[in-house]
Amino acid sequence: MPATEFSRRVLRVLRRIPAGRVATYGDVAALAGRPGAARAVGQIMRRADEPGLPYHRVVAAGGRIGGFGRSPQLKAQLLTAEGLVVRRGRILEFRRVRLSP
Repeated sequence: MPATEFSRRVLRVLRRIPAGRVATYGDVAALAGRPGAARAVGQIMRRADEPGLPYHRVVAAGGRIGGFGRSPQLKAQLLTAEGLVVRRGRILEFRRVRLSP
């Protein structure tokens, strides 16, 4: 992994999301050149095995933290450690911390 040019672009976008900020799967797709390919981004991230990437900074639409393998609680903890506030599975002040295209 990554096998395709789109996969490589997705992982490049992922590397550029700074601590304390998040992007939605759709944002990552748009920044990687394929608006509307949010599900493909999710599949790429699910299969990616590159250590050290900030996978936890990609969230579902509307600021829902979404899944994170088998541990959405870990995702919430990682985001909280970066200064974000997570309540009931959502990021508070999502619009302020969102890195959008």
